[in-house]
Amino acid sequence: MPLPVLSVAQMRQWEQASWDAGRSEAAVIARVGACLAAWLRRHARRRDRILVVAGKGHNGDDARAALPHLQDQTIRLVEVRDPEVALPELERALDDRPDWILDGLFGIGLNRPLAEPWCRLIERLNASSARIVAVDVPSGLDADRGEPWGAAVRAAVTLTLGAPKRGLLHTAAAAWTGRLEVIPDIGLIPCPLESELQWTLPEDFALWPPPRPVAGHKGSFGHLAIVAGSTGYHGAAVLAARAAQRARPGLVTLITPASVYLAAAAQLQAVMVHPWSAAHPLPGKYTALLFGPGLAGADVPPEIRDTFVRLWRHAPVPIVADASALDWLPAGPVPKNTLRILTPHPGEAARLLGTSPAQVQANRPATLRALSEKFGGAWVVLKGFQTLIGRSQGPVFVNPSGNPDLAQGGSGDVLAGYLAAWCAQPELQKDDTLLIRYAVWQHGATADRLSRRHPAWVVEDLVRELGRARSSGAAAND
Repeated sequence: MPLPVLSVAQMRQWEQASWDAGRSEAAVIARVGACLAAWLRRHARRRDRILVVAGKGHNGDDARAALPHLQDQTIRLVEVRDPEVALPELERALDDRPDWILDGLFGIGLNRPLAEPWCRLIERLNASSARIVAVDVPSGLDADRGEPWGAAVRAAVTLTLGAPKRGLLHTAAAAWTGRLEVIPDIGLIPCPLESELQWTLPEDFALWPPPRPVAGHKGSFGHLAIVAGSTGYHGAAVLAARAAQRARPGLVTLITPASVYLAAAAQLQAVMVHPWSAAHPLPGKYTALLFGPGLAGADVPPEIRDTFVRLWRHAPVPIVADASALDWLPAGPVPKNTLRILTPHPGEAARLLGTSPAQVQANRPATLRALSEKFGGAWVVLKGFQTLIGRSQGPVFVNPSGNPDLAQGGSGDVLAGYLAAWCAQPELQKDDTLLIRYAVWQHGATADRLSRRHPAWVVEDLVRELGRARSSGAAAND
């Protein structure tokens, strides 16, 4: 199950409900310490040096609780109760050039500006070349506002506890949180609270996609039509088609302007390729449609846009609008009980709403709601750091997978093709929420897998590896 994104007050309420139910703070701290140590053992090499910086509160207790589980590592602990007293010891520890720093100075309870000695100590940590792993929240960062109390640790990774804190998801907070990961099971009772924002866990997909029926055939798994490509952009069509194959629909057909038909067809084998014709029967035999990747050239026939608008308004099959097709979207209602999906990045979202990318990023959930409302309640995949998935009503899901290596041309085309191919499979359309979330998660998780193994990977590698990320616990990090 996804996790609710909580405020500090809600997190305190959950903790109190756990204590009232008989759970103990000591047991939770011990479990957190074991989980922190397990994460470090998975990511740190045996010879790596780890510096643990622990404050006097429960955040420091969590960090200290990791020590008994790291006996096989080179560990140094610096206790920080008075920053001026502790700074010389910290300087000596940093002179040993640790590879990792476990930040346990302050947790979510910090609610006032830090005094200058604390700021100096935090800035000294930030000046280190070590990878900083923050416990629950980067020390000094307000967990509700996502802004520093004068100074904040700049973590490479933040291991937040129990559930994500609301402020950690603010766009500006990324400069301090780095990669945000959640340790969900820390010994509290099941969370009794709800939230508009829901954090996706890899375990949400442990039973998805379901096994294929033994007697299944090509017709069982649908037929995706992709309308994509133009002069200078035919690669987008090829990438979308190849990515679609990784979701294994029964059939994939690429329909592209005649000017790039040969260039696209020469790079594809199992995908059927046809030059665009105004007489082409869309939707016809297709069970889902994707419009947009690479439709940016001057040679795109105007009939493609007209056909897209007509189908968006009336076709009974799922339609994914990506890239250039986003600019063709007609505002207003769509047919009831039909699946419509938009996949904008922040710049495209800003154009669609007549605003700026900065305003989009300032409140991404509100942007998603506004887009969905404008386009008939369609699903919106608002791409970017922590991609959001949702509609004008209901929960908005935060996708945790993916990394900056996805910021290269073609990665969006891959996502569009992969997502649309899942949409084409009739049996899977019955749970469109899980379908969309899985496609987005798998796309990002595949990028994470590649970045750990092949730091210089390119988009063609993403297509080849797509679908191999596993969705169960630590295995999801393989």
